[in-house]
Amino acid sequence: MKAALLGLAQSGRKTFFSLLTGREVPPNLKEGESLEGNAPIRDPRVDKLSAMYQPERTKYAENRIVLCPPIVAGRRDWLDSVKRCDLLCLLVRAFTDPAVYHQDGSVDAARDRGALETELWAADLELVEKRLDRIAREKKAGQDARQVLEERTLEKIKAHLETAMKISMPAGLEPHEVDTIRSLELLSLKPVLWVYNVDEDQLREPGDDCKVSCRIEREIMELEPAEREAYLRDLGVAQSGLERLNQAAYAALGLMSFYTVGKDEVRAWTIRIGTLAPAAGGKVHTDIERGFIRAEIMRYDDLIAAGSEDALRAQGKIQLKGRDYVIADGDICHFRFNV
Repeated sequence: MKAALLGLAQSGRKTFFSLLTGREVPPNLKEGESLEGNAPIRDPRVDKLSAMYQPERTKYAENRIVLCPPIVAGRRDWLDSVKRCDLLCLLVRAFTDPAVYHQDGSVDAARDRGALETELWAADLELVEKRLDRIAREKKAGQDARQVLEERTLEKIKAHLETAMKISMPAGLEPHEVDTIRSLELLSLKPVLWVYNVDEDQLREPGDDCKVSCRIEREIMELEPAEREAYLRDLGVAQSGLERLNQAAYAALGLMSFYTVGKDEVRAWTIRIGTLAPAAGGKVHTDIERGFIRAEIMRYDDLIAAGSEDALRAQGKIQLKGRDYVIADGDICHFRFNV
């Protein structure tokens, strides 16, 4: 998964990127330039499996994070980077540090969110209008059925955008209509995750949007793993903001994790919900999908309760599944294959 990290200047984008990826943003990053890094998804299930198997390597699933240029009214230097991403992660400043200036003179999360929404909406409308202008020139030489469908679909989207005044697709758009305009990579087709960079006392406030405090997250990262849980309890939150963000991103894209285990490696793998066993095996190695025979499936909760793979096998709780098995979140898989 590739997520675009977007926001206004001074929203905490660079700090948040560094916390997610462990990669510092170089001070000489050019204006309009993006930066990419891998963000390991800290997974307590991986930690427990690693403690059980004591492998040579432990590997978390990862997200690819793209730090995009700050969004500035009327500028589109962030757009090319965003179009290549699967998810839009929009960071909104809600913290009140007087040492960090705000370009509008005050902190107002609702105003800044509105400004971001307007720029995303305007970018989509421009893409649609430019494509319609090009179609108008090209169709003088005639149109085939697909081109006619594309033009009609774009007209629907244009009318919807002008009415809605925010990125979204018109209701009732058919899959075959979406296919004709997919190459435009409209932002309206991408899931959007709103993240608020808040003060510590705002972390416990209820709400549907994801909240993080970059200052608190940095403090958490500096603690030993055993100390982090106690620190979070003192703050009155169950998980760090980065963990909540990764869960929200997975949910927005319909993703989940399965695991492979052994003395050499314990590893989490990312797949889409509904993936069949052969395709999941293909994430591990293409030969597994090509020569798939069956999969041994252990349920994570069953394995942890049993205490070991041998104990679970003795209980008869390791299942053999075939090609039509749909992998469930948390499945631990041993794939059998032959090529």
